[in-house]
Amino acid sequence: MGQGGAKDTVHQRALKLILAAGVLVISAAPAQAERATPSGLPVPRYVTLKFDKVNARAGPGDDHRLLWVYKVRGLPVQVIAENSEWRRVCDPMGGLAWVHKRTTDGRQNVLSMQPGQVSLYKRAKSTSPVVAYLQPRSLAALVKCDKGWCHLKVDGVSGWTLANRVWGTDPRPQCR
Repeated sequence: MGQGGAKDTVHQRALKLILAAGVLVISAAPAQAERATPSGLPVPRYVTLKFDKVNARAGPGDDHRLLWVYKVRGLPVQVIAENSEWRRVCDPMGGLAWVHKRTTDGRQNVLSMQPGQVSLYKRAKSTSPVVAYLQPRSLAALVKCDKGWCHLKVDGVSGWTLANRVWGTDPRPQCR
């Protein structure tokens, strides 16, 4: 666990509660580049954590203080800065930390942050039949987003939901 004090402990507990649901690894279309970065990829962008234990550090390097340890493979995070080896990420709880690039995956998941179920529709219309529900604090694979709707896959079922119903689709920076 983290060594960042009481605030970090609260952050870790909140992440554990949010991530009590199972994790799926997914694929997504690459985003369009906005500016030159060491990776050649746009910032901000979403990625997932590749391992079930990922160290979150105060700065870009193993010599920086360990803030906490992410313990959920597939957790969506938003890269908001990078250097050649490290990525500064924002997590769904608003935590900011640096993780090594080898611990991230370009595939994209989304996380249900809603207090209740999120409906997945057969088509990108709220009048379309509901095919499944995304439970609170659960992950789903992001296939694509179009005109405010996102196509998701979870447990072999696919459906559409409004982009603002899940975390991991807003192109704007999520942490400041």
